[in-house]
Amino acid sequence: MNNSGSNYPCAVPIYAPGKAPLPPGLTEEDRAAFEQTKKWEGYAGMAMESCAVKTVMAGGAGFGIGAFFSLMSASFAYEDPLLRQQTQAGMKTAQKAREVFREMGRGMWTSGKGFGKVGALFAGIECVIEGYRAKNDIYNSISSGFVAGGILARNSGPKAVLGGGLAFAAFSAAIDLLFMRRETPEED
Repeated sequence: MNNSGSNYPCAVPIYAPGKAPLPPGLTEEDRAAFEQTKKWEGYAGMAMESCAVKTVMAGGAGFGIGAFFSLMSASFAYEDPLLRQQTQAGMKTAQKAREVFREMGRGMWTSGKGFGKVGALFAGIECVIEGYRAKNDIYNSISSGFVAGGILARNSGPKAVLGGGLAFAAFSAAIDLLFMRRETPEED
């Protein structure tokens, strides 16, 4: 039964601002805090949907992943004991450790910057394309992969721009199809 006071059973209830029914468990004293929370949730939702925030988050996540990959691969860099003896001859243990950590940090910084740049570039371009097309489909990731791949290969000439764009677009399509786009089966 419709409690809005209308005699029309399918009518949508319309309430004055600030007079809508509260969720169960809240009283009228809680209304101001509830309205403030709703307002800030709306601000947070708008911020998370902005291209600038998506770009920064993708760049930060890419930086973290790149640094982690470099940290994991750094354990293989000191595998050769003969090379280690040549490069660290005459050093004390603390000096050797400092040099190893310094080199690991440089590698993490370099790898993190590269991954962060790729992540931010791809996410920013995809967000702009998605906003322009007003659709969320695979063509956004393919086209943003093509543009990002071309931008990343821009210093190597026109053939590399085309090849980089095509390779990145194919990679984006494969990732999108294999891991991201899962159509739920329709239940009859």
